[in-house]
Amino acid sequence: MADMPRLFKATAEIAMASPDKVMLRLCTRFSEFGEVSGHGRCRRIETGFGAADVEDCGHCLRICAAGSDEVALAYVKLAMAEHLLKLADEPPAIVWRGDSMAGAPLPYFREMRVKRAVAVTPRMRRLTLAGDDLHRFASGGYHVRLLIPRRRGMASCWPVMGEDGRPLWPAGKDRPDARIYTLRRVDPAAGEVDIDFVLHDHDRTPGARFASEARPGDIVGMTGPGGGALPKADWVLLLGDETALPAISRILAELPAAATAVVRIEIAGEAERQPLSTAAQLDLRWLCRAAHGPGRLVDALGEIEWPEDGRSVFAWAGCEFEDFRAIRRHLRDDRGLKRDEHLAVAYWRRGFAGDDAREE
Repeated sequence: MADMPRLFKATAEIAMASPDKVMLRLCTRFSEFGEVSGHGRCRRIETGFGAADVEDCGHCLRICAAGSDEVALAYVKLAMAEHLLKLADEPPAIVWRGDSMAGAPLPYFREMRVKRAVAVTPRMRRLTLAGDDLHRFASGGYHVRLLIPRRRGMASCWPVMGEDGRPLWPAGKDRPDARIYTLRRVDPAAGEVDIDFVLHDHDRTPGARFASEARPGDIVGMTGPGGGALPKADWVLLLGDETALPAISRILAELPAAATAVVRIEIAGEAERQPLSTAAQLDLRWLCRAAHGPGRLVDALGEIEWPEDGRSVFAWAGCEFEDFRAIRRHLRDDRGLKRDEHLAVAYWRRGFAGDDAREE
């Protein structure tokens, strides 16, 4: 009889005043993008990486996290911690016991070096990054988090596993800036990934600065992947601006010939068009801000002719925060799409930096 695959596990008993209320909030939050089962004091939360059994013990929440490997377990612990710290009335003390202990290197981290840099369009630059053991990055999601040293040539100082499951970051100026990007291409055999960076005029954000100044040999950290994969559907709608072009390109490349892809992309001007390859039947329109002004994605969504022949559908959008909210509202309220029929994300937000762009 073959050996059963090992599960990596960790547990935490988290003291709090109202564990029943926090568990309800936690399950409600995860029901947006995972599967929640059970009743009463015991619930099970299934994520794309692993599972967490949550028990209300009266004076604490007891959580048992499990994953198929160290990376999967680390992601479950991270997700539980991030949401608990936001949902609890008072920030709880979270200490995990079990596999992947505090102080260990992050299992989903890789140190990468710049191999080459090329201009894709006037406002987009592509960096090819080289690193070791990249096979995991070829599946499990399109997105990674780049850890960018705050100045070029700065010595590498990377986070390690914290006792609450979140990364424990270096202090002060040693802490790198973190920004989320899409893997445009992954070649594990060659040990390479391509990442495209949007460069705006006078843009000195960490990612744009790094991309514009990058030279072969420069070091950057990378964690991931995340973001999930596109569910199978006969008819796929893709909406996005320049920041979503790498993801749209990856999605299109994976669609089968039998699928239909309706794509609307907002760009600064005609020079920002890029060749997009797909085996699917393609209905592609470029929406130029130079001609129409910003906010064309929402208008374009209202002009889409949806199939009425029983084909399965999926809608995907990646864009600025206000457009994201309007698009998500339309897909859910006006079109009545189910949770597994759409995904809308905010890639950036005017006046906000980094992960703050994604906060409601």
